[in-house]
Amino acid sequence: MRKNQLGSSELYVGEIGLGCMSLGTDEEKAISLVHEALERGVTLLDTADLYDSGRNEELVGKAIRGRREQVVLATKVGNRRIAGQEGWAWDPSKAYILSAVKDSLRRLGTDYIDLYQLHGGTIEDPIDETIEAFEQLKREGVIREYGISSIRPNVIREYASRSSIVSVMNQYSIVDRRAEETVLPLLEEKGLSLIARGPVASGALAANRQPSKGVLDYELDELLELRRQLEQLTSEGRSLSQLAIRYSLSHPAVAVAIPGASSREQLLQNISAADIPPLTDEEVQLIRRLSKAGVYKVHR
Repeated sequence: MRKNQLGSSELYVGEIGLGCMSLGTDEEKAISLVHEALERGVTLLDTADLYDSGRNEELVGKAIRGRREQVVLATKVGNRRIAGQEGWAWDPSKAYILSAVKDSLRRLGTDYIDLYQLHGGTIEDPIDETIEAFEQLKREGVIREYGISSIRPNVIREYASRSSIVSVMNQYSIVDRRAEETVLPLLEEKGLSLIARGPVASGALAANRQPSKGVLDYELDELLELRRQLEQLTSEGRSLSQLAIRYSLSHPAVAVAIPGASSREQLLQNISAADIPPLTDEEVQLIRRLSKAGVYKVHR
């Protein structure tokens, strides 16, 4: 599998990673999927303290035991559980980040995190304080690098200009091209990398799967028509899923796409996109003509 550099860091990742949120809570199945991914060239595993209330980190930790050197381990922080209350509260404070990382390390069974990501963010956050927390953890060797997982261009712009993030995780697919408007040009200018999540859009662009509802700007009939048109670009040896993942990898600022997988069939279909050639410029332009660009609303 091709490897790409995350920003200007020393982290290199296989171009297709694994979004671990979809692994589920069955320990044997989850560990088996992670092991299969690693054996097939995946290096980036992305989890979060939020997923399954920490259980996802625990399962990933068990799966990488004895294989830590094979993995670029990414997790996230910023959502805090409040005792006695349902759900999570947003907390990007320095104190919380320095505390939460200890719990993630324990659940993951490791003494360092390769890529620690802020799991959201607003323009009203104490951004300087948040950056201080990540920089301190980096100096202490607790994390190797840090980034942000966000769909808000205003927030991404602040971190890109004020911090030493190496990556931004953002939704990016044929049916969600909003990142092309502002985020991808900014990252390319700053020498930062996009981690593209949702490249098959929760199955909307998956091969051998018929969508039952629309997605984003697409009504169901529009989505089905787009799939029909995209299938003209598939061939024997190139499926719709592979086409979708290769599109997400087509922009030079994208270092890695991280489709999720809840079954071995999905995992193998996703990883097999690494076996086909990149899309040509002509194919990328044709896909852009067929699909909607999408428009960002201003997110604070």
